[in-house]
Amino acid sequence: MSGSPKPDFDADFRARLRVLLAWRRDVRRFRREPLPAGMVERLLGFAHLAPSVGLSQPWRFVLVETQSRRAAVRDNFARCNAAALAAQGPGNARRYARLKLEGLDEAPCHLAVFADPGTAQGRGLGRRTMPRTVDYSAVMAAHTLWLAARAEGIGMGWVSILDPAAVATALEIPAEWRFIGYFCLGYAETDDEVPALERAGWERRRPIEEFLLRR
Repeated sequence: MSGSPKPDFDADFRARLRVLLAWRRDVRRFRREPLPAGMVERLLGFAHLAPSVGLSQPWRFVLVETQSRRAAVRDNFARCNAAALAAQGPGNARRYARLKLEGLDEAPCHLAVFADPGTAQGRGLGRRTMPRTVDYSAVMAAHTLWLAARAEGIGMGWVSILDPAAVATALEIPAEWRFIGYFCLGYAETDDEVPALERAGWERRRPIEEFLLRR
């Protein structure tokens, strides 16, 4: 049987992979310097290696380069964030207001990720009983991109406090695409293996034993 030789993922590689996973952080504070020419396309090439249901590759990437569109997304975040702040209880409002939850003004690269549920690629395999696997596949691509970016010394932040319909309108994408996430990419001001929300005292990472059931 022909094919590429099996790579040797030795103990050193596995240890470094663990380091990569630990240092993959959700970055909110970026330096304004641009990324090297061709770097975004290189990272998207890694994202394109992600698994997808039925080999459908349903991810759709939108590089947001126009300042007016970026401003529309920024205004979208401001409205949604104000509503989220107002919904916080008395004990959390002040703490919430101190959190930095986006890097839209500083990050040199803005990337929106969508899933195309109507894609003919893959011929529907695996989607009849679990149609949301199309969305999950796009999430896998985003995570693959995240790890590849970190390996290149580039930070990535997920801006989730957004109205998906408003994002779709601002970016003029096909109506059937589903919004997965809006991401900022750039060089981080500082690097840390501890999540920012944990450093801020908002939440703590819990051990896997709390999330594992055995049947």
